[in-house]
Formats: sequence, structure tokens, C-alpha cells
Amino acid sequence: MPQFIGRHTIFHGFGRGEGETPPGVRPFTWWGSDTFRLPEGTVQTNVRLQAEDGAHSSGILYRRGGERTAVVFNHPRADFSSHYLTPFLVEAGYAVYGGQTRYLGNDVNCEHECLCADLAAQIRYLRSVGFEHVVLCGNSGGGPLSAFYMAQANMPAGERLTHTAAGNAYDLNELDLPRADGLINLAGALSEGALGLANLDPSVIDENDPLSCDPELDMFNPANGYRQPPESSCYAPEFLARYRAAQAARCRRIDAKAFQEIARKRRYRAMMDEPGFAALPLAERNAITRMAVACNTLTIYRTMADPALTDLSIHPNKRAILGLMQPDPQVANWSIPGFVQMMTAEGWLSTWSGLATRVDMHRDARKITQPVLSITFSADVTILPFVGKGLFDNAASEDRTYIEIEGDHFGFREEGEREGGIVDAAAAVVAWLKPRFTAAEVLR
Repeated sequence: MPQFIGRHTIFHGFGRGEGETPPGVRPFTWWGSDTFRLPEGTVQTNVRLQAEDGAHSSGILYRRGGERTAVVFNHPRADFSSHYLTPFLVEAGYAVYGGQTRYLGNDVNCEHECLCADLAAQIRYLRSVGFEHVVLCGNSGGGPLSAFYMAQANMPAGERLTHTAAGNAYDLNELDLPRADGLINLAGALSEGALGLANLDPSVIDENDPLSCDPELDMFNPANGYRQPPESSCYAPEFLARYRAAQAARCRRIDAKAFQEIARKRRYRAMMDEPGFAALPLAERNAITRMAVACNTLTIYRTMADPALTDLSIHPNKRAILGLMQPDPQVANWSIPGFVQMMTAEGWLSTWSGLATRVDMHRDARKITQPVLSITFSADVTILPFVGKGLFDNAASEDRTYIEIEGDHFGFREEGEREGGIVDAAAAVVAWLKPRFTAAEVLR
């Protein structure tokens, strides 16, 4: 069975007071293999950035000297400061920037529109320290984020988004969004919202009761075609149609609750802006202020219920029947942690609502004219083949490549070399970069 540990970190970086490690010192790797250790002479620089909207993000820049191209890793909330491809790219003569966004470790209030300012700050920094080319590598949730940024950056000022998905003013036309030179999609999602919608359990009857369940919409009900793993379930087309429609209906209900919350805060904020507000009694001003700023978080139960997890005939690939956070899909759906389970209204609408989010990798690809590489892992239980292939099909670039590599979502293989998918993915990325983006002239 797959190991559900260390999914986003293959080696661990460490720093000194000056923000760098001396050349020749290699950080610890729990893999116990030199394959995943940083090359000799790698210097790690801790970077702290401030976006144009004032928010801070950070990351680690890896280089040995002479690099002219930097590859940038980001994820809305995961720590990609030590991404598993880093040693391979540095060895091949490319610098790597491993990003940590403003929402590191918790996407409860994550708004993708704001993340564009973080990625812009990273690209500006890399240009300022001399890199000629900057290539975004979006892995998992970082795939749609990178594509979203590139689509907005490629649009002329005046045509970009002006508001968040919640309807709050956040004008990307007022930001400096420098263009990236290429996009690598490494097992990236269509969007976190699309992934959330595909996994939203429509059998939930009462959003306040995690045990409520409509058996007619329960994908784990044997009467609906569920079979005990490892046997594949078999859902009828009629059930799947009802199921998907009910997922959208549940999403709309949560969206409505989110917009209601936003309207309440907006209404009381308007009261604070009224000329007579300062003259009100202090107790009344306090009450209005609290209503304007207090946040009722949304709790979303059972968010790992995509029928494709148990019915392998849906978007077939070489995946096994596995849950996303637990080996048993039913246990994964009914337990904690799962996908989005607590969000602000603003974060839900921008990131995890499949109906309200502005992020869509296939749609955003139509605005991406830079070279594109899209990689799909053949046994991925999370990102199904149509996602990576759809990026290839929709990209506006004339230079686009699609590759399938044996492995699960993290590049692990059940047979042969455990980390073989990671090694092959690294080789594919380097082979794609070499003829397009200059590597270091001299490797130390």
C-alpha cells in the first residue's frame, strides 16, 4: 500500500543565520539515497518577499552559480520550499525557487486572486538577481495556480480580473504581473474547486450534521453500485448523472451561505462608512464593527466522495482503489482530515467552490502562449488523465508537450524502484528544458 507520509517533501533544507548553507553541505534526506540529495556546491538562500498588496511570502533559492534560468515551484498552501525535483534540476544547471505563499499551511482564507501578487513578487525578485528566464512548475494544486497566474499576466492591463470570487475589490490591473517564460504542469489539478466539486459528497442532508446521509445519493451504498475494495464498483450512468447534479446543488447551497455571510459583512461595513457613525454611542459602534469584521467559518463535511475513486471505469488509468487521505475511500470520506473542511466565505468561493472559483487550468491555458509541458502520472488517484491532457489540448502555445509517466500522484511505483516515477519525471522535465531554456554554462 502507498505510504501517506512526506508527500510534498523529499529532502529537508536548513539554513544559517545569513540565510545560506555553505557549498558542499548536503541537507538530510529521509530517502537515504544520494539520488535525492542536493549536488555538491549548492547554495540555499532564504528569501523573504513583500507583494505589492503588502502581504509577505517566502521561499528558498537553490543554485550553484552560472544559472540563467530559474524554475519556480508554488502551491496555494503546501510547502514547496524543498520540492522533490529540486536536486535534479540543480544538477542539470537550473536554479530552483521553492515557494511558500502567504497562505502556507492553511488555506482557510485562501483567495487565488491575491496569490497572483505573491507569484509576481517571486518573478520580480528572480529577474532582479539576474535570471534571464523564469519557468513556473505547478505541481498538484500548484498547477492551476501557475496557469491562472500566467493567464492573468498574459492579458494586457485593463482586461484582468478586478474583483475576487466573493465580489470584493482586488484589481489585478493595478498590479505588476511580470510574465513567466514557460509552464510545467506536474500532475496539476484542473482547479482545487473542480477537485472539490468532484469529491463533494451529495448525500449530506444537513450541513450541520456530519452523519446525515441520503442513501439514494450515497456512493458507498451497495444498492447504488458500490463494491467492497479491491473489487471495482460499477455505478449506472443514471446514478452518476443524479450524483453529479446533486453535487452541484450542494455546492450552490454552500455558495449561497457564503454570499449571505459576505453580504452581512458588507452591509455593516457600509454602516461604518456613514457620516454619522462616529457620533453613535460606543456600544453601538462596537456592535456594528463586530458585525462588519466577524467571520462565521463554513464547515464542509465529507469532501472525498468522487465515484472515480471506487469505479475504475471512470476516466480509466492504472490507479488502484484508494482514498485520498486513507487507504479506504469510505473511511477517507467520513473522517478527518479531508479536503476543505473549514473555510471563510471568501476562501471557499475563490478556492474550493467548483462553481464560483475563477481558476480553471483548461480555460486559462487558452491564454498561455509560452512553451508548455504537461505531465500526468499513470496511476494517479487524484488527478485523472483528462486534466493533464486537457491542458495540452487547450494551450494556445504552438510549443506544447504531453507526457505520461508511470507512478501515483507523488511519482511512487508499486513495482520496481519505488521512486522511479520521480526520477523519470525529473528526466522528462530536464529534457524539455534543455532545448528551450539556457542551463548553467559552468557547473561547480
